[in-house]
Amino acid sequence: MRKTIALVDDDRNILTSVAMTLEAEGFTVKTYNDGAQALEGMTAAPPDLAILDIKMPRMDGMELLNRLRKVSVMPVIFLTSKDDEIDEVLGLRMGADDYITKPFSQRLLLERIRALLRRSDNGADKGIKPTDAIVRGELVLDPSRHLCTWKGKEAALTVTEFLILKSLAERPGHVKNRDQLMDAAYGETVYVDDRTIDSHIKRLRKKFREVDDEFDQIETLYGIGYRYRDA
Repeated sequence: MRKTIALVDDDRNILTSVAMTLEAEGFTVKTYNDGAQALEGMTAAPPDLAILDIKMPRMDGMELLNRLRKVSVMPVIFLTSKDDEIDEVLGLRMGADDYITKPFSQRLLLERIRALLRRSDNGADKGIKPTDAIVRGELVLDPSRHLCTWKGKEAALTVTEFLILKSLAERPGHVKNRDQLMDAAYGETVYVDDRTIDSHIKRLRKKFREVDDEFDQIETLYGIGYRYRDA
């Protein structure tokens, strides 16, 4: 089944060239040249993945992501300018799954898209049985439905957040360094830096504390990594 990708950028050259590349690879592409137009289109017909430029007129990529995250956990890749490190970190903290710096290789973009879609599909694999759910005290992770609950309340996690938490919860009490969490979330073919994992961990904690302000199951071991607290 053809996957649909939403591409949002105010640079028409990028819209045209990237759309042609993605369509040649078998994707259906919906293009938007500003955030407001994209929000309307993606709300009416949600895509399988969105690629958002950060700096756009009317509604920038940050605001668009913020609004999308209120209703969707679809995979999102940010396009960011070379020197906008602050934007990269803020984007990840707001719930983007990945980012690519302009100018970028279209081959790299394709690799990142396929990796995200593969991870998303694996989470909804029909071969996964409900009995494969991970239960750690008050935490329940059900990969077959991409469902996470804490004390019976749902925490809406992105694909990346879900996979990082799953990696930690599979072996409570055991420390996972950032490289191991990168591999669990992105696979061995995609490199992201340490702060990307740190940003995802911060967002995970924030989401759980919105459900339970006493949540403290994810521990930081400074200079080493993270672990899920053993019950």
